[in-house]
Amino acid sequence: MSLPALEELEALAGARVLARLDLNVPVGGGEVLDDTRITAALPSLRWLLERAEVVAACSHLGKAKGRPEPAFSLAPVAEALASALGRPVRFVADCLDPARADAARGELLLLENLRFHAGEQANDPGFAERLAAPFSHYVNDAFGTAHRAHASVVAAAARYPRGRRAAGRLMASEVAALGRLVDAPEQPFVAVVGGAKISTKTAPLAALLGRVSTLLIGGGMANTFLLARGLEVGRSLVEADMVDTAREVLATAAARGVEVVLPADVVVTDTIEDPHRVEVVPSDRIPAGLSVVDIGPRARARCAAALGAARTVFWNGPMGVFESEAFAAGTLAVAAALAACPGFTVVGGGESVMAVRQAGLIDRIGHVSTGGGASLAFLAGEELPAVAVLAG
Repeated sequence: MSLPALEELEALAGARVLARLDLNVPVGGGEVLDDTRITAALPSLRWLLERAEVVAACSHLGKAKGRPEPAFSLAPVAEALASALGRPVRFVADCLDPARADAARGELLLLENLRFHAGEQANDPGFAERLAAPFSHYVNDAFGTAHRAHASVVAAAARYPRGRRAAGRLMASEVAALGRLVDAPEQPFVAVVGGAKISTKTAPLAALLGRVSTLLIGGGMANTFLLARGLEVGRSLVEADMVDTAREVLATAAARGVEVVLPADVVVTDTIEDPHRVEVVPSDRIPAGLSVVDIGPRARARCAAALGAARTVFWNGPMGVFESEAFAAGTLAVAAALAACPGFTVVGGGESVMAVRQAGLIDRIGHVSTGGGASLAFLAGEELPAVAVLAG
């Protein structure tokens, strides 16, 4: 897929650029807790700031419902962005504030949360017109929202002709890297899929079965697959209504010669919050009163062996209750195995990215995707509205 690059933008001298970024970062106590997405936006911002007259960055944050909510303000992000860039950032308290048109040459603006207006998620052309009106050029570097048909990534982008709209560095790299997984990936291709639910990953799983040689499954969703194989899972998290879907995945994999690897052993506990009993048990002997919270040592070794022989790897979703240090070993083991893999590796999804960062291994991953849902939609072969309008 060919996207217009930053270098294709015309007449940038004196230009006023609206840059749609993905600054949907975790914020607590008025401070940014993880600046991964801010750092990812810097290459495009720096390139634009060297060439354009004014750059106005915009983004959403959290799940604001079409009205201002202080908890979802981008004000703390403005401070973190200024620190990361090493230059001032002027925060504009309403993304439609006419003061945007009064920016001085060389100024970087950060507009308040787009979702404080209902028109954003409604892809309202009137909202898009008001948002984009002061700007001569448009850049989308927010791959994390590319699967959403929202005003700032679809209706606003459509207002700009070729030469006046472009994909940012991050958007372009995401599409190129994920494209390698879709278009004739080098084999063996191993996918590691975890997280809590099958229901959020049905389409990506189906698509991956047409490309991978091995599918490693962990996390809460593995419990549903174990149930589908007739095993008992105690008090573990399961999606009872997805057992038939799990059986279909297993049957399709068998028909296509894809090896599906479920955990051979698991870590179980009586309670996550205050565990008194923690054990490693075979997956076919899970005690009735306990819950699965991580993959066990044998399962970790099996993952490491598969990843060590892979030429292409995609990982999305933790192997257990990763937010608890006591049950993070399986997820961190996958991160280490991925970093040691000699092939092309891609990590997508917040907790998976957090794991490789926490392990200090993020620089040893081929591509770290900032878009969990967008990357899964891309792999599933779904059209991403934001990407389609840029390419059109």
